[in-house]
Amino acid sequence: VQPNNYSTFYDDQRQNWSIMFESEKAAVDFSKQVCIAKCNSSPALDSVLCQDLLLGEGQGVEGGDSLEVAYTGWLFQNNGLGQVFDSNVNKDKLLRLKLGSGKVIKGWEEGMLGMKKGGRRFLIIPPAWAYGAQGVAGRVPPDSTLVFEVEVRRVKLAKECSGSDGLSVSSRDSPAPSPVPSSDGFSSD
Repeated sequence: VQPNNYSTFYDDQRQNWSIMFESEKAAVDFSKQVCIAKCNSSPALDSVLCQDLLLGEGQGVEGGDSLEVAYTGWLFQNNGLGQVFDSNVNKDKLLRLKLGSGKVIKGWEEGMLGMKKGGRRFLIIPPAWAYGAQGVAGRVPPDSTLVFEVEVRRVKLAKECSGSDGLSVSSRDSPAPSPVPSSDGFSSD
């Protein structure tokens, strides 16, 4: 994904190609389909598939950094996007998390590394990196592959955590691993 609705990629012979799209939406939709195609063409999904949709600005996030994230999560069904099982996109509260703290599913910890403020990424997460054989009662069936579109709205780098300004990730956060589908829509704050 490149600025101004461009995407670039390499083919099997390592030849570089670029495509320009007429709109940001068309470029984003194409990028999502590329990621879904990668998933469908892999014999066994044993790690998180990541596809940048928008690059964002600034420094890439790493373990220990605190983020505020908008996201939507779908079940991966019939080789594509299935039912939405969780989202905070149209809600007032963003999800606060600290990368590396173990408060979110392993697929998020892995898939969000390197993202930048304002960046959007598409993640396809195998069951072992999500909720595994137990699933989440009433929301995520056992052994589900999950798809997330995540957008980093705010970042506080671990190196900057001396003051009390900016983001705080504290014991007020839900003790359960997030993103956890819940009926209260993350009102634990």
